[in-house]
Amino acid sequence: MRIHPLDLAVVVSYLLGVTLFGLRFRHRQTSLREYLLSSRALPWWALAGSIVATETSTLTIISTPGIAYTSDLGFLQLVMGYLVARVVICLVFIPQYFRSEFYTAYQLVQKRFGEKARAAVASVFLVTRALAEGVRINAIGKVVSVALGTGETLSVALITGLTLLYTFEGGLRAVIWTDLIQLGLYVTGSLVAFFLLLGQIPHGWTGFVHLAGAAHKLRVFHFQFDLQHPYTFWAGVLGGTFLTMASHGTDQTMVQRLLAARSARESKLALLTSGVVIFIQFALFLLIGAMLYVLGIHTGFHAPQGDPDRLFPAYVVEYLPRGLSGLVLASIFAVAMSNASGALNSLASSSVIDFARQTGSDRLTEERRVQRSRWLTLFWGLVLGTLGLLHWGVVLEAGLTVASITYGGMLGLFLLAIFSRRATAAGAVGGLLTGMLALTAIHFAPRWAPLLGWNIHSRLAWTWYVLVGTAVTLLSGLLMSRLETFLRTARQAHRA
Repeated sequence: MRIHPLDLAVVVSYLLGVTLFGLRFRHRQTSLREYLLSSRALPWWALAGSIVATETSTLTIISTPGIAYTSDLGFLQLVMGYLVARVVICLVFIPQYFRSEFYTAYQLVQKRFGEKARAAVASVFLVTRALAEGVRINAIGKVVSVALGTGETLSVALITGLTLLYTFEGGLRAVIWTDLIQLGLYVTGSLVAFFLLLGQIPHGWTGFVHLAGAAHKLRVFHFQFDLQHPYTFWAGVLGGTFLTMASHGTDQTMVQRLLAARSARESKLALLTSGVVIFIQFALFLLIGAMLYVLGIHTGFHAPQGDPDRLFPAYVVEYLPRGLSGLVLASIFAVAMSNASGALNSLASSSVIDFARQTGSDRLTEERRVQRSRWLTLFWGLVLGTLGLLHWGVVLEAGLTVASITYGGMLGLFLLAIFSRRATAAGAVGGLLTGMLALTAIHFAPRWAPLLGWNIHSRLAWTWYVLVGTAVTLLSGLLMSRLETFLRTARQAHRA
């Protein structure tokens, strides 16, 4: 065991404390509106904090420093797109969601295209969120393996089990308020690591800027137009905008928080405020990565096993004072639990609402529907724990790539529902499937192309995936809709 007993005590105290705090809300869940939306009585600032905590995953904390360590601060270009997207969502999506009493994002699709279209896009969400969250849970296993020198299975089971316990009992209210505690903890832990790391670099900030600047670690903008490079200005701003429009505008995990606001105005305020915090936060994590690079120049410190995802956890264990090391490790656990709780609650809400007719939930009493939501939370907890044991590679890019393959189709379908009066249900669903198939083919092209005798060595950067998928979905959806309308008109004319 590599972690000091004092640090272990800090981590264990946090895990038990936040779980017991979440369980405090278990007696208030008497209706589905309370269990899934907290009766739409949460203040905007709490929702803003929860959005930040959910958007900030374990992938962010352990992988973002690794990106800056191996390259520079170019990831901030993507975060700029995150800010642009929030403005678009406030103007386009949030007004649509607050025109009706929606529990999930996919009820908007049903209102425009019907039950089958809603089931199709909700199914895509369930699969995407489960896979992406599996990557996030896998990330915490890397942290524990560095800290304790143990395997990943026990850590995955521990985090999933404790998070499942309070999410199962307390619903969205427990998720939101525990998110705020976890946000405060990981921000505090990250700031502690930042200032201690700065003090360990000779000549402090001046010494850091001198060496990091000489190594081009402080560079932010890359204006070359390169479809293979994920962190250019164009890929960052355009790709980041479309990625966040999809993740915050169509993914139930985020939309559920927007729907829980008291009004559309407070929903917008929560989303925009979260964007400012997110930008500052990513800048902090990237600077930590650049500082670890400079520390390595002076001390020889490097990523264990050559894995940049293990870099920051290794620094926490080896360089931070006893007690503070436990605080930062606890903050990484906090992010993992925040992500998992939000995913579990949103997966359960989509399952029980979007498939109510297929599963018979629409015929149950309110009490039975809450009970079914709880059991679906348990089911998805087992699924996420299993997926968390798989090997995913570099976790931040793996998680974003998994989501980006399907997000384009989902966003395209939502845009068809909002803006196109000529789009049909069959055309929209056909566009959704075409967009996802196109992105899957693009992503795996370098692997299967040689089997056909093709010579493809380059790959489209994942930051372009959502934009391309959205464009393919829109175009194919409109073409299929027009074809369907034409054929229907021709059949009617023939009958006449």
